[in-house]
Amino acid sequence: QVQLVESGGGSVQSGGSLRLSCAASGYVFSSYFMGWFRQAPGKEREAVTCIDTDGTERYADSVKGRFTISRDSAKKMMYLQMNSLNPEDTAMYYCAATLSVLGFCATRRLPADFRYWGQGTQVTVSS
Repeated sequence: QVQLVESGGGSVQSGGSLRLSCAASGYVFSSYFMGWFRQAPGKEREAVTCIDTDGTERYADSVKGRFTISRDSAKKMMYLQMNSLNPEDTAMYYCAATLSVLGFCATRRLPADFRYWGQGTQVTVSS
């Protein structure tokens, strides 16, 4: 049974940093494509970043240069380093995983493209 558990959310001031973690279990971590999504109140869930099994990364334009995704297959962990946070980054952040083929993250992905989800961790950025 695939399980994803996020941690690391919290409240920070504008310009601050946070590092989110996603602990995976129940599957062959290295075979799955992973991503981070976020959902602000009253808005649709949106893709933040995606990472292929070969390490290829894709970022939403709104976070390019500020956020960095990484994965550690040995620890079955995925991370999202978020720097220069601003109030527009305030949202519930979700970890997601799915099986696919190489090149999966080369194009923008939607929530429906991912099969497995964590419960989310809240990030709040104050001005």
